[in-house]
Amino acid sequence: MSWRAHPRAQHGMTLVELVMTIVILGIAAAALFSAMAAINGRSADPMQRQQSLAIAEAYMEEITLQAFPAGTTCAASNSGAGRSSFDDVCDYNGLTYAGAQPFAPRSALSITPLAGLEAYQVKVNVRSQALNGVAAMRITVSVTDLTGQVLALDGYRANY
Repeated sequence: MSWRAHPRAQHGMTLVELVMTIVILGIAAAALFSAMAAINGRSADPMQRQQSLAIAEAYMEEITLQAFPAGTTCAASNSGAGRSSFDDVCDYNGLTYAGAQPFAPRSALSITPLAGLEAYQVKVNVRSQALNGVAAMRITVSVTDLTGQVLALDGYRANY
């Protein structure tokens, strides 16, 4: 008997199998390369998100360290120019920083702006909210990064 009579004795791949293998590998490679391009295109996003979080946390810490206000309604301040005189949580309501305005969070060490953060925008909203019968203020700090993504951080300052 010759080797052609037994299909099990066949060695190698047919031309059709080889072409199908090349097509499947090409499709898989194209999908992998497009996924890698999408990941590389957003590689700066985590750094900007982390910077936004650090800014929001700094403002949140600054605000929550202030005294609880005498009243439960907060008028909007709309300006951070007099931030060094803010003495309670309500003074921060409506605070907005954008563009080239002074930006650094207030601290005991320095009130100078931090270079490179001018493009980030900060907005603060303070409103009254009771927590289990305790008077509290809900503080929302929103930071908009260079790409326009907004990170919002919520916190509370209770009167206890």
